[in-house]
Amino acid sequence: MTSSARRVPIEPQAVDAPLSGTAVFLVLTVRDAVGAIDTVRSTLAGIADVLKNVAFRDLDAALSCTVGIGARVWGELTRGPAPRELHVFPAVVGDRHTAPSTPGDVLLHIRAARRDLCFEFERQLLDLLGDAVEVVDETVGFRYFDVRDLLGFVDGTANPVGQDLPDATLVGEEDPAFAGGSYVVVQKYTHPLDRWRALTAEQQEAIIGRTKADNVELDDAETGQKSHKTLSTIVVDGAEHDILRDNMPFGSPAGGEFGTYFIGYARRLWVIERMLERMFIGDPPGLHDRLLDFSTARTGSVFFAPSAAFLEAMDDDPALSGPADPASAVVPATPPSTADGSLGLGSLRTPPERTQ
Repeated sequence: MTSSARRVPIEPQAVDAPLSGTAVFLVLTVRDAVGAIDTVRSTLAGIADVLKNVAFRDLDAALSCTVGIGARVWGELTRGPAPRELHVFPAVVGDRHTAPSTPGDVLLHIRAARRDLCFEFERQLLDLLGDAVEVVDETVGFRYFDVRDLLGFVDGTANPVGQDLPDATLVGEEDPAFAGGSYVVVQKYTHPLDRWRALTAEQQEAIIGRTKADNVELDDAETGQKSHKTLSTIVVDGAEHDILRDNMPFGSPAGGEFGTYFIGYARRLWVIERMLERMFIGDPPGLHDRLLDFSTARTGSVFFAPSAAFLEAMDDDPALSGPADPASAVVPATPPSTADGSLGLGSLRTPPERTQ
């Protein structure tokens, strides 16, 4: 060890954990059984100890786990009011494509440079959760070449860097009871690679909005069909609203499955929702994101990842903490509306080393 800082693994709720070589996206639902909520609450509150137990074996592998909690169980699990924008993922139905809403009470986003550490951490955590939960989806992602998706394009170029990163991902004074937390949206997309590869490189680049070989941004058409790059860029009153994407490819050549697991962290949930509207419904409506002709959304869930301190305090005796602050009561979120009255919408991409 070269410094005392290396004695402590990455903070479990570090949204900006380093881009990893492998990841596990685990979505769970809490069973309707006696004691299930209590088991989940105590396990999540003590997740830092499980993380240390596994991460200590190789600190350089940067094992981390971000926990997200869904709207359905938030009140019962945390015994308090919910973040202002937290709600169940709303399905987005376009003329040709749909972003489905699927169950999800708890999200575990596990990242590391080594697959075995992710495996062992997941194993220990599921042992603790036992039959209190049901696994809805487990997807193992991997870094593909120079941070490309299976379509062959660099993924995540538009991610914020520097001070823009916490500004875009972490809740602040607008919802002080949940400051330091982040909204999380996950979607699992599968790709028909044979049909995608039948396109020319120029056709693929027009759909994405960037060159394939060197990731150079292309000018978009002033009217008509917009590229994925443009539809996933949200600008309101001249200000661009960013999110952090930590997407990863997944799949099985033998099983014929090829996909991208989209995960977006945002300070404001409406930003991701607006991205999805623009992609699936179109801007203008009817001109959907052409990428969706080669990317089918299989899942869709919303979570809130509270701060590490909030997570660790969840299992504290509520009688000792006093009544909840009435100022933190749930307030409906009202995102800016677009000229056509729609919510507005996002992207499937992530850059190396979070630099753009």
